Amino acid sequence: MKTDFRNSLGYPMALLGGIALMTSAAISVADWLTQADITQRQLEDLQATLQQVVPATYFDNDLVRDTVTLRAGDQTVIAYRARRNGQVQAVCYQVSAPGYGNSAMVMVMGVDRAGTLLGVRVISHAETPGLGDKIEVTKSDWILKFNGRSLNDPPPFGWAVKKDGGIFDQFTGATITPRALVSAVKSGLEFFAAHRLALLDEVVAGGTPK
Repeated sequence: MKTDFRNSLGYPMALLGGIALMTSAAISVADWLTQADITQRQLEDLQATLQQVVPATYFDNDLVRDTVTLRAGDQTVIAYRARRNGQVQAVCYQVSAPGYGNSAMVMVMGVDRAGTLLGVRVISHAETPGLGDKIEVTKSDWILKFNGRSLNDPPPFGWAVKKDGGIFDQFTGATITPRALVSAVKSGLEFFAAHRLALLDEVVAGGTPK
């Protein structure tokens, strides 16, 4: 009896193909489950970060899911709205500034309805340890100096480091870092002023105030 060589290989190949398919399916399921966990942790981290710049007394809504997306020049800004009893009491959003080398300093800032800063936190940077990293709240209280400030407090000329005639301290050996951050925070307040109605959910379709 003659053996068909192709048929003799067919079963092992089919078995290997089945195993590969099952392995691929298992990896896909594991990836999906892991991604769900990662997404949940990211939401929790985001919630914790936002609550550092918007006190819990300002909202009773799900802060990370109440958002509005706006354009600021060539950038898209996602703002998170803090509501209490349905009314927006504050918003928080990211701003950035040029940092050391080609890196960027990324901050999140919270602003209340009146345009007053509730808080600023740096969430990523590559500044020099021991010098520029004083922008971290765990290293220095410098970043807390923005609390309670607004576009008119200090006056426009005061939004600079003391070396440039402003009111904010510079760091010894690292003036560039606080200078850039002060400028970025001021720009963030200007963004709020320019988009206040949209940020506070006080406009309807077409840009008409509610």
